[in-house]
Amino acid sequence: MVTTLISPCGILGYGFPAASLEKALEQSPDAIVVDAGSTDAGPHKLGAGTAIVSRMAAKKDLSLLMAGARRLQIPLVIGSAGGSGARKHTLWTLDIIKEIARETGWNPRLMVIWADIPNEAILSAMEEGRVTPMSPNVPELTAESLAATNGVVAQMGAEPVLKALEQKPDIIVCGRAYDPAPFAAVGIFRGHDPALCYHLGKILECGTLCAEPGTAKDVMLGRLDDTGFEVWPADPVRQCTPVSVAAHTFYEKDHPYILKGPGIELDLSRCRFTQTAPGRVRVEGSQIRYPAYTIKLEGARLAAYRTFVLAGIRDPLLISRLDEVEAAVKESVRSYYSDIDPESYQINFYHYGLDAVMGELEPDRTLPHEIGLMFEVIADSQEKADAICASTRSCYLHYGYPGRKSTAGNLAFPFAPSDVSFGAVYAFSVYHLMTVDDPTEFFPAEWVEVSAE
Repeated sequence: MVTTLISPCGILGYGFPAASLEKALEQSPDAIVVDAGSTDAGPHKLGAGTAIVSRMAAKKDLSLLMAGARRLQIPLVIGSAGGSGARKHTLWTLDIIKEIARETGWNPRLMVIWADIPNEAILSAMEEGRVTPMSPNVPELTAESLAATNGVVAQMGAEPVLKALEQKPDIIVCGRAYDPAPFAAVGIFRGHDPALCYHLGKILECGTLCAEPGTAKDVMLGRLDDTGFEVWPADPVRQCTPVSVAAHTFYEKDHPYILKGPGIELDLSRCRFTQTAPGRVRVEGSQIRYPAYTIKLEGARLAAYRTFVLAGIRDPLLISRLDEVEAAVKESVRSYYSDIDPESYQINFYHYGLDAVMGELEPDRTLPHEIGLMFEVIADSQEKADAICASTRSCYLHYGYPGRKSTAGNLAFPFAPSDVSFGAVYAFSVYHLMTVDDPTEFFPAEWVEVSAE
């Protein structure tokens, strides 16, 4: 048996060429699977309950994918709905699907798998010693930090998706999911080796990022058989090579060839990557182990509020004295607001064109002729962040440093108003592993009514 999967893009809403999707649909795929989420950009989307992409972008992608799945009568599986996979994100995705269904006159069999974990279950697991930090720099989870969290989601493995596939839905919308899991579930459901299925899912979930030139905004195909799988881009302008596919196998891992997920541990040390045709690569040798089943918990809390300013600096004298000037500006602001606890806010400066990316690790200390300056104030209220940021901006703008030639202003502002009240800042408060006995227990699935009228 062979199973062909389509991965249209790295994240639902990133977009992909409609022509690439059409070429992929001509390959008689057995399912369309798309990842829709990530915590790569930090905790804000999870904490704020907002999507990674715009509603317009998500609807554009979903319209094409739903039309393709309907035409070929194959399932469409969506992982980590809405970006973070919490209930609010998942409902957002379901609402878009229902809207498309009404507009197109299709009444799909729609199933949702929720990924929200009640605090009571986590507290119980904590008491039993079944919750551990994700990494050494993550503190132990406490009842207090859990209570301050805006809800917790967990990454589901393949098992909840497998149960849903048994019901033969047209569309499955998953809450937070381990990125390769929805892809792996389709392959496992059709009888393929789980090691191959998870490895293929690892490669497909980023779209054509494993091709040359790589991008997360184009359509990728994968085909499983009894001993391995092949991957290739739908658009021949992109090419898979053994190096590009092997490199992506190493992508986003803490170990060169061990890949851990919910209830699985892939060993890819014996994998072989072979060019089978121009642009196509075959992979064999993936192996799997089954350790104790753990699911990753993710939660975020409100941490502060932010205001920031973007400006440019072109005076070489000021550029050569940035550290000195900014230390003086900070001290001036702190002195002016001496009635405010200095521990309740931060003033941070970033110098784009100098060392904003690597900071103190930057080896090239050559001074540029201009820099882009961003500074931010993070405080325990938006009002405080706004006030201190405004004071920092005005102080910096007119600060008199030795050798200054002009008093018209030190900063060039590209926008007016210059100060941007960003709003709430979130921090991960839950980033832990929880051991479970049943991989489907915390991921209930249910049918969702869709009316095409």
